[in-house]
Amino acid sequence: MAKPKTDALQGTLTLLVLQSIAQTPRHGYGITSFVQQASAELLHIEEGSLYPALHRMEEQGWIKAEWGMTESNRKARFYSLTENGHKQLEAELANWRRVTDGVINVLRFA
Repeated sequence: MAKPKTDALQGTLTLLVLQSIAQTPRHGYGITSFVQQASAELLHIEEGSLYPALHRMEEQGWIKAEWGMTESNRKARFYSLTENGHKQLEAELANWRRVTDGVINVLRFA
């Protein structure tokens, strides 16, 4: 039996990352682990997608990074939201709700 396809809509990576660090700073692996666990293993973020996205969000001023130590005593960059990042998260959430409402409306008439 084929494994179900779990590709998310394009553009959700920013939303997932911002949401994952909204309350608690996390390092890259912590972000991917949080998303995977919170989605009951449905969503996976690849390193090749995560780190360019983090770099882009840092350049846009939505997140900031500080060096710290992980639970396993390794040095890592921990990402947290800036004030602009909180505003961007709200904008991303509003857009997600608009898109999902549109999909629900299409499904109603199918």
